[in-house]
Amino acid sequence: MESRVTDQLSMFAPPGRTDTSKAAAEKIKPHASNLRAEALIAIRLTRQDGITTSALAEWMGIDYASIQPRTSELRKADLIVDSGRRGKNAKGNLEIIWIAKEFA
Repeated sequence: MESRVTDQLSMFAPPGRTDTSKAAAEKIKPHASNLRAEALIAIRLTRQDGITTSALAEWMGIDYASIQPRTSELRKADLIVDSGRRGKNAKGNLEIIWIAKEFA
């Protein structure tokens, strides 16, 4: 299991279609794996309660724009799942509450 998680966390930050997205992906690439690992640990710490991406960014002291792609990568890697619940962010918008797959 541990090697599967390590393999999944080693994926790179995929670039988008615009020049600015590509530049941002290149800039974050050296840090993306660590951010994914830290985000997964934080999400696992919430157990069944889960956490929204905005709350995760605040808890980790990281800008939302840096952590949101990491939650998408963790979901694609099948390490976190949508809890089926929603939480409000600071703007009053609903967000997915993520939980680690082992708590689903």
